[in-house]
Amino acid sequence: MQRRLEWLRGWEGILLVLLFGIIVFNSSMTPHYLQVQNQINLFQLHIEKIIIALIMTFIIINAEIDISVASVMALAGCVMGFLYEKGLSFELCVLAGLLTGLLTGAFNGFMVAYARMSSLIVTLSGLIGYRGLAHVLLENRSVGNFPEWFDRLGQRPLIGPFPFALIVFFVLLIIALIILQWSGAGRYVFVIGNNSEVARYSGVNVRRVKMILFILSGLISAFAGLLLAARLGSIRGDTAIGTELEVITMVLLGGVSIFGGTGSLYGVLLSILIVLNLRNGMGLLNVPGENQTGVIGALLILSVLGPNIVQGIREAWSRRTIQRRTVSEEKKGG
Repeated sequence: MQRRLEWLRGWEGILLVLLFGIIVFNSSMTPHYLQVQNQINLFQLHIEKIIIALIMTFIIINAEIDISVASVMALAGCVMGFLYEKGLSFELCVLAGLLTGLLTGAFNGFMVAYARMSSLIVTLSGLIGYRGLAHVLLENRSVGNFPEWFDRLGQRPLIGPFPFALIVFFVLLIIALIILQWSGAGRYVFVIGNNSEVARYSGVNVRRVKMILFILSGLISAFAGLLLAARLGSIRGDTAIGTELEVITMVLLGGVSIFGGTGSLYGVLLSILIVLNLRNGMGLLNVPGENQTGVIGALLILSVLGPNIVQGIREAWSRRTIQRRTVSEEKKGG
């Protein structure tokens, strides 16, 4: 019971209250808001972002960052579309798109883990470079007319009312929870994020862990890019611009420290629900897309400041409680 109360007094408790308030407000706007199909649509419109948010949680807890994810999405889709235009079988084109993500992730990981470069600098270069390659491949054109099975995968339900991408998200969420919260590999991610030198002296292969995380980030980003192409029915060089901002916002708003070492997927899941419901509510109010982006930017600032403020309040409250107990014991002793 005490642990539950501690959780509710923490950042996750604040997120839960905020989510409840947003859902109540949105429900008052339309009686159909809580219907299953509307909730599925809410996820489906941003499914690629929330899939990438899972691996981004690992990266940031590990005290790194990957801001090239949106450019990798676009590049993987453009590689697939470019090769499809050249007449290759579509299945090979899909594999080439996934391989593109694996290679970009391996390059990022090598530069961070072995060349000892800042992940911010490496992935910022990737954000620009990978996006540039995507534009080189397709210029200002869009490529579509993909096979029917591919479009159907992104646009129609697969099992009951649930589309393929949403099923994939929940499977990946369960896998990520098991690895991060309950496995030795997850503990390595946290230990390295707290202090990589201590982790290295403790026998943790820091380079290998970082390399694996960035490879997975590239591969999952490429997969998300192909899902986006299937959902939209086409791909172009400027696809997914700005996606990295929203992904990072979801992770940091969930209580993951930008400095690494702390955070949980439970908080990230709550923040994902907040962002999705908030966007949906702003859509109901006909808020322009530019203003919605501004709200997400404000959330990004809140996500950095909020957990630190709450932690400071909790520590001050704990100190005050200890002081009161000390004074009370001294009075009883006197």
